[in-house]
Amino acid sequence: DVTALPYGPSVPHMFIVVFVVMLPVLLRTKDPVQAWQAGLAWAFIIGVIVLCGALVGPWILRWTPRAAMLGALAGISIAFIAMRPAAQMWEAPWIGLVAFAFILVGWLGYRRMPFGAPVGLLSVCVATAVGWIAVLAGWSNILEPSAVSESLGELALRLPIPGGEVIDGLRDIAPLLATAIPLGVYNFAEGMSNVESAAAAGDRYPVRQVLAADGIGAIVGSFLGSPFPPAVYIGHPGWKQVGGRIGYSLVTGIVVAVVCVTGLVGTFLAIFPMPALVPVLLYIGLVIGSQANTASARRYAPAIVLAILPSLAQWATGQIDNALAAAGTTAATVGTDKLIAAGVIYDGLQLFGQGAVLVGILLGAIACFVIDRRYYFAAATAVVAAALSFVGLVNAESVTWNAAPPATIGYLLLAAILAGFGYAARAEKSGELDDGLLFVNGTLMRGLPLHDNLAGAELLEETRTAPAYRVHSIDDVHPGMYRADDGGASISGELYAIPIETLLRVIEGEPPGLYRGPVELIDGRVVPGILFDEATAKRHPEITALGGWREYLGSKSDVSRS
Repeated sequence: DVTALPYGPSVPHMFIVVFVVMLPVLLRTKDPVQAWQAGLAWAFIIGVIVLCGALVGPWILRWTPRAAMLGALAGISIAFIAMRPAAQMWEAPWIGLVAFAFILVGWLGYRRMPFGAPVGLLSVCVATAVGWIAVLAGWSNILEPSAVSESLGELALRLPIPGGEVIDGLRDIAPLLATAIPLGVYNFAEGMSNVESAAAAGDRYPVRQVLAADGIGAIVGSFLGSPFPPAVYIGHPGWKQVGGRIGYSLVTGIVVAVVCVTGLVGTFLAIFPMPALVPVLLYIGLVIGSQANTASARRYAPAIVLAILPSLAQWATGQIDNALAAAGTTAATVGTDKLIAAGVIYDGLQLFGQGAVLVGILLGAIACFVIDRRYYFAAATAVVAAALSFVGLVNAESVTWNAAPPATIGYLLLAAILAGFGYAARAEKSGELDDGLLFVNGTLMRGLPLHDNLAGAELLEETRTAPAYRVHSIDDVHPGMYRADDGGASISGELYAIPIETLLRVIEGEPPGLYRGPVELIDGRVVPGILFDEATAKRHPEITALGGWREYLGSKSDVSRS
């Protein structure tokens, strides 16, 4: 029941390398080959940066709150995956809503399609049939029959051949770094977010191997002539929810390879109307956008919204720039004052949205730490944000020293204020438990009957309680542990990082008498754990001296063998 991570060319990077890297070179040199070489060199640099990120990725992932990572990913999914497909659907809603109807019923409503047909395939085929009926009846010109025959005439076999064009492009590396560094960091951050998104859906991948695959893919692709660096992109929860496993990624790679080397792209676009295809993307955006809340503790909801906002700012800035470009002007030409007078806070949106993924993760993490009253962690994160803005990786228009003084100063002031609150609260202890953790000491442990209820949780460590607990065997079915005023012992168990939906499943599946409450661990931490009513437990045999439920089961096995 494992779903592969989606992997392929990064769409945001495709637009950036074409319009920000290759187009300026083409306009300056009038040489398309030189422009292409610059794109290859840019993709190569991206790959190197992501490979470097693989060294520190696991450490960053360990210390970054899940809600911040998933919130930033939700921002991308809403702004850059869901919004455009929704708009394209409404260009021809009589086609788009036909496809969307099957997706709603089959993927969100979990209803089986007639004859067991795949939901996605059925939605595209029925909507495409509606489009062609309208075209052949003369009611619409959304498709051109002649385009199909014309596209078939373009089919040919074009295999990629490794070459040294990347080396030629790297000779003028300086202009490429301004976009390659922040976009490489973007790939690195998005890759970590996607690993966390997959973990929240129940599939755990090693972040170092994922980032290494990203980086190697970009480097190898650049030598094969592709200026579009591949990435592990968002979408895993959606594919898992509709039944995708490992094979879908392999088949996708094969199909894309065939389409690319034969030129079938034009034929596909001539046959299938875009409004019939994009509802699938809208669904993926919906699932990822909602995952941040369903896989995080409820108290982090404000932090998730904060992490979403930078991507919305980046999307809005792009829409404004595109609209002004279509009118033959720019924001600089129109002037900030006129835009503000019209209600468009352009400068603020632009600064807020630069490096949107990183900004979302940083702001979301700060909010999560503050919610948990971990003020020093929040202050340290603000200092990291200040450093990144100083070199232009976040909230800045370009990569350079002292790139965004207002943002850098703002983050440093934020850090100072948070550190001040941390100092003032240094003697306080929060009584609120972390919903993202669970200590188990009985049948939920690995290899025991109810362990499957923990599907989707991550084992953090085997540990023990403080020496303050007693445990009894409840009808030899499960243990009953409670905190004792005296005579307690250190009880063995396992500590898990647990998504909220898994926690709910655990609570619903617990035998009567067990409940979730505070458990003090041997190192002094207080985390949520599984406890039992003391008065009821005392009516059953005590097994405290054995040190835990697993030890008790082992002693029974030893007795039976003897």
